[in-house]
Amino acid sequence: MMVFDVNTKSSNTMPSRRNRAGIIDVAQKAGVSTATVDRVLNRRSGVRAATVQAVLKAAADLGYLPQDDLYKALRPQPMRLLFLLPAGTNRYLNMLGDYATMVHGQLEPFNVQCRNRFVEGFDARILADTLLREGKRVDGIAFMALEHPLVREAVNHLHEDGVHTITLISDLSRSARAAYVGLDNRAAGRSAGLLLGRFIGSRSGKVAMIAGSRHYRGHEEREMGFQHILDEKFPALRMVGLREGHDDAATNYRQSRQLLEQYPDLIGIYNIGGASDGVAKALKETGRDQAVVFVGHGLTPDTRALLIDGTMDALLNQNLHSTIFNTVRIFANVRAGREAMTGVEPMQISVVLSENLP
Repeated sequence: MMVFDVNTKSSNTMPSRRNRAGIIDVAQKAGVSTATVDRVLNRRSGVRAATVQAVLKAAADLGYLPQDDLYKALRPQPMRLLFLLPAGTNRYLNMLGDYATMVHGQLEPFNVQCRNRFVEGFDARILADTLLREGKRVDGIAFMALEHPLVREAVNHLHEDGVHTITLISDLSRSARAAYVGLDNRAAGRSAGLLLGRFIGSRSGKVAMIAGSRHYRGHEEREMGFQHILDEKFPALRMVGLREGHDDAATNYRQSRQLLEQYPDLIGIYNIGGASDGVAKALKETGRDQAVVFVGHGLTPDTRALLIDGTMDALLNQNLHSTIFNTVRIFANVRAGREAMTGVEPMQISVVLSENLP
């Protein structure tokens, strides 16, 4: 931050600097006190916008500030953004959080400062408390929402306090969030069902789903889309229920082992959430990794390897770069008083196969 010395004397009292304006000159020209000039030039709060403009114009007219310093003084304080994501072994979410802080240089045009924090992702009270606590230190929060009244109330409270929120990957109904950045999850579920059904082909048998949690609206929508397209297009496939794995590799492994042991004719698995490596471990240990069609979400180093070795047949991906930059653009729009989605392209579902890996 620039700090300007309010004790800088005017040209009338410092002959050696008679060709340079001082802070007193700026104050006189703007018709304000030197204290007000100090507040404006050091970007402190409590000064009316019209007064800010008058001081900056006076400083520019008198040549008091070099061009670079004047530009910085005109520029608002960086917007403080937090990416609040579920903790755990979901590598895609870990990558998303890391990416938000890695691309700091590319976000310079948006005048933002991003940081990430990981929090217990399946406890609504912890998530709501964290939103309220972090909201006191930031200008905006992007987070993966649990569909719960406590979370909704926290978002609405932040909105009343002028802290904007954006939901990522999974949305929150009837809330004051500014926007949602993610896939059409019902379409994603239908796409997964179509892929799984086409890969299975003419075989008949049972298929299963593993979700992070039904408390994620996005996971619930994917489940519905998947179930609907199987009912419509693949009557030879029978669903055997949904298991919750909390996007945890060890839990997904146990759930998958139970499914494979309980249903010898299981021929398909759709992992709605993350931690696909847990599902893959169970498939490989039982020797059914090439027989059971496996569709999941999120391109990460581990899912990339699973596509290459044939354990995973296809995955649906939400581009990390687009997720971060769309989120920042929306926050910038809201700050500038524009419609939240101005210039923001909807997220596209990317289908990734072993033959088109980026």
